Amino acid sequence: MKNTIAYIAGVIVVVSASSFLGLTTKQLIAVGGFSAIFFGAIFFWHYRLAFALFGVGILLVTGLLDVPHIIEFANVDIILFLIGMMIIIGFLEENQFFEHLVNKLISLVGMNGNALVVLILIASGVSAALVDEVTSILFMITAMLNITSRYKLNPVPFIIMVVFATNIGSSATVIGNPIGVMIALRSGLGFMDFLRWAAPISFIVLIVTILLFFIYYSKPIRQLHEAMQAHKKEKAITEAIPEKPSAPQGVIVSGTVFVCVILSLVFHSQIEHIFGLAKNTMLLGASIMGASVALIIGRGKARDIVERKVDWWTLCFFLFLFASVGTLTYQGITSVIAKTIASGAGNNIPLLMAICMWTSGALTSVMDNVLAVAVFIPIIKDIGALGINILPLWWSILFGSTLLGNLTIIGSTANIVAAGLLERRKMGQLDFLEWLKAGIVIAIPGLLIAHLLLLAQLKWMIK
Repeated sequence: MKNTIAYIAGVIVVVSASSFLGLTTKQLIAVGGFSAIFFGAIFFWHYRLAFALFGVGILLVTGLLDVPHIIEFANVDIILFLIGMMIIIGFLEENQFFEHLVNKLISLVGMNGNALVVLILIASGVSAALVDEVTSILFMITAMLNITSRYKLNPVPFIIMVVFATNIGSSATVIGNPIGVMIALRSGLGFMDFLRWAAPISFIVLIVTILLFFIYYSKPIRQLHEAMQAHKKEKAITEAIPEKPSAPQGVIVSGTVFVCVILSLVFHSQIEHIFGLAKNTMLLGASIMGASVALIIGRGKARDIVERKVDWWTLCFFLFLFASVGTLTYQGITSVIAKTIASGAGNNIPLLMAICMWTSGALTSVMDNVLAVAVFIPIIKDIGALGINILPLWWSILFGSTLLGNLTIIGSTANIVAAGLLERRKMGQLDFLEWLKAGIVIAIPGLLIAHLLLLAQLKWMIK
């Protein structure tokens, strides 16, 4: 009952507050449709798909959204990419690739739980920077679930830690996150610019975040360390390996497929240039081709992999969530918000940085970060047309949308994918408020650090 009251109150408050922006009746109804999905996901997470369907249904019935725009806003390319990567990850699981990977990681740290957590979090950040956050989260979450299952621990704190590290690492390079590609294309910034301005800040924030995790999640990390030490004393490391592990040949083959996909993603720009393909074609092509190879090798298990390993529930939620958020842009709501924000800053670059960073972060926490950044790109370009140096503003929205994507469970694609994986394996559930508490304690300080580091370099950016 409390959740129902909070749900209704949330929708009413958002719609009422939006009315002060001077929105039309149609725009307010669009806000209400989005709010129905957003607060449904918050207070009734297990029924999020039902609320997503309901919200988009309202938008269709009221004429605020049509079928062509559902297709446009649904980000089908992202959905297809996720399907391909989930098939590949399922193929690796069937060959128990992650079992062998975890054993290797444990052998590196010598049954030290603290060192294992640090290693996995750094690996999460680095892999997100080198590939992209979605590929990284699928890979690292599966490895982490393997570890928590092995030592019979609550996976939720460890899943949150991996997601946070992944989102932070995704800000380091152009290919780490779709918004990096968007910013690069619209600003003219290249890979080396990201390495110069974004990567050092991302690395520092990641290290500070890991330190905060050892304070905030000290108990679960200690439990992992104690469990690993107990196994060490009993000399039972071999007992953690499945009784019927895949033959080494199967691990080698599955690992080879994965490495080839990763390399294709890392060097997608070069491959596209060689073959004259449209930009980012190989991001999707590598995932789909890798999935096809996995299914061919899987043979008799192919159908089972597609039916059981692909999280269709989460993918459907994505489709309708993206469509509902896109409606805000379609109805001109996001442009009204953006103009309101930009009008009060004038030529004050530090103030513009703060507005762009924290507002894009706030929007990211309640919608897809790709759409949040899409709101700010035209505004920043308009500011640049006034003769203002906008280089600091590009980095502001990059860090705002990646670091505050950790604030809520729906703040980024990686967050929702991780929640879906956990539920599908029936190993636990991610609670919105539990995630929000960690986000407030850890994500906000991380963005504050990034903000201060950008300000410290401002004179070199605008000279």
